[in-house]
Amino acid sequence: LDAVRKLDLEARIGIEAGEVVTEDADSTFATGEPVNVAARLQQAAKPNQILIGPGAQRLALGRLELEDVGPVDFRGGAEPVWTWAVTGIATGHARAARFAAPFVGREAELELLENSFARAVRDRRAHLFTIYGDPGIGKTRLAEEFLDMLDGVTVLRGRSLPYGESITYWSLAEMVKVAAGIADDDPLDEALEKLRQCCPAEAVADLLALATGVLEAVQGEASQQEIAWAARAWAEKLAEPQPLVLLFEDIHWAEEPLLELIEHLAAWVKDAPLLILTLARPELLDVRPDWGGGRVRATAIEVEPLAPSESEQLVDALLETSADASLEAEARRALLEKTEGNPLFVEETIRMFIEEGGDGAARRIPDTLQALIAARIDRLEPEAKRIVQRASVVGRVFWAGAVEHLSGDVDAVGAVLEELELRDFIAREPRSTISDEEAYRFKHVLIREVAYGGLAKSARAGLHERFADWLRERAGEELLEIRAYHLDQAVTLLAELDGAAPAPLVRDAAAALAKAGKRALAREANRSARRLLQRSVELQPTLERRYEAARAAWRLSDIPTVSVEMEAVCEAAREAGDAALEARALTAVAEVVLYRDGDVERGRQLGERALSLLHDEDDEARYDALETLSMIGWWTGDLAAVERYTQEMIDVAERTGRKDLVSQALIGLVGVHDSRLEQDRIEPLLNRAVELAEESGSIMARAWACRAQGDLALRLHDLEGAQTAFESARELFTEAGAAAPLAKTLQQLASVAARRAETARAEKLLRESVRTLRQLERRGALVESLRQLAELLVADGKLDEAERFAIEARETVTPHDISSLATTSTALALVREAQGRDEEAERLFREALAILGEIAWPSLERKPLRALARFLRSRGREDEARAYEERLEQLELLAAGAA
Repeated sequence: LDAVRKLDLEARIGIEAGEVVTEDADSTFATGEPVNVAARLQQAAKPNQILIGPGAQRLALGRLELEDVGPVDFRGGAEPVWTWAVTGIATGHARAARFAAPFVGREAELELLENSFARAVRDRRAHLFTIYGDPGIGKTRLAEEFLDMLDGVTVLRGRSLPYGESITYWSLAEMVKVAAGIADDDPLDEALEKLRQCCPAEAVADLLALATGVLEAVQGEASQQEIAWAARAWAEKLAEPQPLVLLFEDIHWAEEPLLELIEHLAAWVKDAPLLILTLARPELLDVRPDWGGGRVRATAIEVEPLAPSESEQLVDALLETSADASLEAEARRALLEKTEGNPLFVEETIRMFIEEGGDGAARRIPDTLQALIAARIDRLEPEAKRIVQRASVVGRVFWAGAVEHLSGDVDAVGAVLEELELRDFIAREPRSTISDEEAYRFKHVLIREVAYGGLAKSARAGLHERFADWLRERAGEELLEIRAYHLDQAVTLLAELDGAAPAPLVRDAAAALAKAGKRALAREANRSARRLLQRSVELQPTLERRYEAARAAWRLSDIPTVSVEMEAVCEAAREAGDAALEARALTAVAEVVLYRDGDVERGRQLGERALSLLHDEDDEARYDALETLSMIGWWTGDLAAVERYTQEMIDVAERTGRKDLVSQALIGLVGVHDSRLEQDRIEPLLNRAVELAEESGSIMARAWACRAQGDLALRLHDLEGAQTAFESARELFTEAGAAAPLAKTLQQLASVAARRAETARAEKLLRESVRTLRQLERRGALVESLRQLAELLVADGKLDEAERFAIEARETVTPHDISSLATTSTALALVREAQGRDEEAERLFREALAILGEIAWPSLERKPLRALARFLRSRGREDEARAYEERLEQLELLAAGAA
């Protein structure tokens, strides 16, 4: 463009990147979507304008200055393409021109980083690299030096915020928004559309929208596993055109779901060049001592203090930035001794020395880095000091507009910020998350912490409240969690000073905290949700907030708390006449009664009362109540009730458009028909469930569908098909971290192995299933694994072990679990038969059939019928055996006729 302008001509340029087809010859022929898009962009461009499409934008992240043009419509009915105008080359992080600290030492660490990246690119596998170090030791500088060496690589950065200010997936949100070109003040529908354009599927975009806060546009909830799956799909797409580096800073402040997500990416990105670079203080290991452990593609290093010679080298280089500066030998020795190889301490000391005149005799060096930073801040002009302190209220990253809003008593804020940048207190951010707002970052988090510590509590309170107002005006609900934090800080500080905060402020803080808590629940950040919701209840309790806080406790499996709080909510809702809220609380209490107490009858009464209180439009609560009642039906063997409730669950899920829930409910209906031997009704339902699971994009729905396909194949004696389906389910459940359904899948794989006479493999799978379910304390599933293992060991002649597991299964089953009462009786009967204890064996066989005779569950009858008939015939009691054989023939004919 520059060259064309010199000729007094105009040009329009369109650029897009992606896969194209070319002839294998010296030809300019090329075809493909990027060529077509580039041509259309060129036509849409204004004179002397460069327009680029999403493929080129992903390749150029952080390298170009871009103006968001939005979706551009093309002639001929082509789909609109999100477009950016190139306005210049990005300059990167601004550094103070007169005082740039050189990179000293760290050669070995840099080489290890290079090797790890090369390995990730070579093997096209994710590699996790963690850099540990104390504040100021140079973690970030090492990472930046490494990243500056890379070429042809997409680099995305995100940081975790300090405890109490944290949004669970904040660092992921920063990366996603940069990749999609989303600003925090973008309209929500526009932000969602941008996100969908940079994701491989709409389901992935919707899950990331939930995780990153675009919740007004996408309603619903998602599990940690689904969010992790979506992040993996997003990262793999970004890594297609060129290697990808994700830099997670300050993960010692990260919440558990984010740490799990990072480890998920490291384990499951298998065909993409990805380096996950994490920076942490050593205290991360206090909460996650196994971080990165046990992974063959994980590396961790600790950044040590500089060696004395390296500190000397750094001192010399810094002094060279000032022509008049010199340092006497005594002062140099004191500096090196005090700073102990901490590069930031060295830099700040030299800065202080130069600011004092640099005449060779340094005054007393403060004992700590924090004291040194405080001394430098104190020497600032009053206006500059006020600006630094007001910026510190915002956070490590802040906006010029916010500081102006907080600094009405300071003129020319922009000029003061430039001075602070020149003196290396702050640096300009290459990208602002709020449109038309210049963003800055404190050079080090310690500078922000020290500046904030210099403010009086009364000043902090007022500034937190004013910043929350500015944030609401500029970013709406997009940064709600940050606004809630600042409002809560204002309330807390005023309560400490005056005993109580003003009622309007308390009301605003409680409302923001409650909404932030509900958003945290939606992305399964349950600990954050509980903390936020409890605080909202403390400030201004409402029935809805009390219910949501108790729901967060339920998500955390804090059963005693749930029992107390939900019972209280039930009573209060009943007194207030709030039937919908009472119903939701009753469902939660019903689940507690079932799983903790095993009281099926009371659980049924509570569930039915909840259902009776709900209106048809309250779909989410209705689905939960129906699911609880359906589970009770399975426990008691009431298949008619299970069918009735499951069919209504399908209707509710279809009404709300939740394809994943429809799929899972359909699989429940498949189970009902299978239990009745109605084989002809299974396949159509299962095919529909599989189709909906794929359309939903839910990893859990796909896993359940695969497992159901395996069940059908096993019933049809298709062992190869069953093996393939169960292995797919196993991989999906493993990826999702869903331990309980994974353990059940291992049971089913063991059934396939046993039918193939692979006894050793079947036994290994079952023992793994038992071990997992014991740890999870999942009694219902554990019973069946123990029972199946006992039966396998009987067939293998290991009677002592078989007896032990069969007895444990009998002792573990609850009195209301009808199906397992029957199956465990059969398993122990087989053990007693093999031991020659015929009388006991016969009694147990008949006991199992008597239990099943009380319910209509034909599929479970076949095994004890077959075993008892064989037992009687082998003992010469053919007439008695014949009656059971005739019943077995009826059931087989029933199954065959249905099929």
